[in-house]
Amino acid sequence: MSDDLVIAGRAFRSRLIVGTGKYRSFQEMARAHAASGAEMVTVAVRRVNLTDRTKESLLDYIDRDKIFILPNTAACYTADEAIRTARLAREVGLSNWVKLEVIGDQQTLFPDTEQLIEATRVLVKDGFVVLPYTNDDLIAARKLIDAGAAAVMPLAAPIGSGMGIQNPANLRILRERITEVPMIVDAGVGTASDAAIAMELGSDGVLMNTAIAEAQDTVLMAEAMRDAVIAGRKSHLAGRMAKRLYATASSPLSGVVR
Repeated sequence: MSDDLVIAGRAFRSRLIVGTGKYRSFQEMARAHAASGAEMVTVAVRRVNLTDRTKESLLDYIDRDKIFILPNTAACYTADEAIRTARLAREVGLSNWVKLEVIGDQQTLFPDTEQLIEATRVLVKDGFVVLPYTNDDLIAARKLIDAGAAAVMPLAAPIGSGMGIQNPANLRILRERITEVPMIVDAGVGTASDAAIAMELGSDGVLMNTAIAEAQDTVLMAEAMRDAVIAGRKSHLAGRMAKRLYATASSPLSGVVR
């Protein structure tokens, strides 16, 4: 049976979304993308030359017949900046989808939820499919959904930190209380076990960049992340056994030959 990730009516077979930054070369990026099996990649609009097509660009190394581009408003610190950046991406033909970031603090890169909600509201009215990067905060998530967000993307830890899932309780609460749209863990994943845990907690997908791009072997890490997301999803759907304080024999004593 199909177990696609469906966002705004569009189905993706892979529940892993990857980024395009920090790779040692565009060629390495393309190899990692292929190994990851991802069908959607984020592109930071403000870090790509969108006007001079004569210069080499990371966009030249993304097979748009196989991979859906999700423009990202990284490095935007106000709702107005993020709105302009999203509109620019649409005008040059990237997409009317946007991974919406409105940063509130330069050191932690935590989101400014007030500005994020405002930008979401404006962009949804402007015809965008908005996927906002947000705190692991139920109230902020609910307000983003009310503003029209097509998914919510709570952080697991600060962007690029690689610290893994820092607050599983909040992610569990978000999973239980948010059923209208997908919940995709975004930021903080460092290794494959982090991705598996995010999926076991019930996340619909995982978005990552640095964990793959800064690995010593990016292609091998991309494969590991692909497999971890699949394993974590299967584990969540299967339903884990109950935890017990004391041992229970794997082989029951009843019927034992004496």
